[in-house]
Amino acid sequence: SAEHLLKAGDDGLRKMAAAGTVAVLLPGTAFSLMTGAYARARDMIAMGVPVALATDCNPGSSPTESMPMVLNLAAFAMRMTPSEALIAATLNAAHAVGLADRVGSLEPGKQADFVVLDMPNHLHLFYHFGTNPVEKVFFKGAQVCHNVNIFGEESSC
Repeated sequence: SAEHLLKAGDDGLRKMAAAGTVAVLLPGTAFSLMTGAYARARDMIAMGVPVALATDCNPGSSPTESMPMVLNLAAFAMRMTPSEALIAATLNAAHAVGLADRVGSLEPGKQADFVVLDMPNHLHLFYHFGTNPVEKVFFKGAQVCHNVNIFGEESSC
């Protein structure tokens, strides 16, 4: 995989596509550093480069753990479609770390890691920002998080 890629040129992207190198895009970094320049996701996808999304969570250049925020930035700043961003954040991210045979999609033979979101449909994940829509978290098919707020009411993870 190759990360950030804010300055990647066409020649480099063609080589990445030919090699099957996953471009791990980290829009939280561009947002936090206020560069105004995001990775060329649209061009990468058009050239056949597999694109993944991640937070790059760190205190210096990307102080966020929020994948919903990353998905918002992918849609707004990098013009990725909801389908492209979901694949980038799941299956392609698993490919980037060599785990796509075990995780990244819900398929027979893979461990069932997934979240249940509190929203009317999947599009809200991309266009309704500033909230945490996670209601439940499942790891290897078992529920590991079902949130309750301080008042004993169900809340987000």
